[in-house]
Order: sequence, then structure tokens, then C-alpha cells
Amino acid sequence: MARVVVDVMLKPEILDPQGQAVQRALPRLGFAGIADVRQGKRFELEVEGPVDEAALVRIHEMAETFLANTVIEDFVVKVES
Repeated sequence: MARVVVDVMLKPEILDPQGQAVQRALPRLGFAGIADVRQGKRFELEVEGPVDEAALVRIHEMAETFLANTVIEDFVVKVES
């Protein structure tokens, strides 16, 4: 089985209130020097069979229609060894 990872992040122009809350909390917790935080989602998919071009097309379709809200989010599909 192969693992495919789909990372989903808010588009840069979209405000990220959760990321901002984390960024504001870090100095209070002793973690200085962090200028910005963006929060996202990570999906790890265990794929049966080979991860060929057809499988990647289906995973891309899945990410575009189900895993990400493409109006406000971008996503990246990566195959892990």
C-alpha cells in the first residue's frame, strides 16, 4: 500500500482566526520569534494498489470536491514512500 497526503490550507488572502489565536498565544507560552501562523488540515490516504496517474487524478478530484473548500482553500497532493 502507498500513502498519499493531501495538505489543505486557507488561501493567503483569507483570514485565519485560529492561526492568529495560536500566534498570539505563543509568546505567552515562551515561544518568541514567530511572525505568523496558518492552520491547515492534513489527510493521509492509504491507497490500495499502485499510485499511478489515474489514481492521482481520482485523489485530486476527491480533494477538490470533498476534502477542500476550493473557494477559500488550496491543497497539495503528495505521494509518500
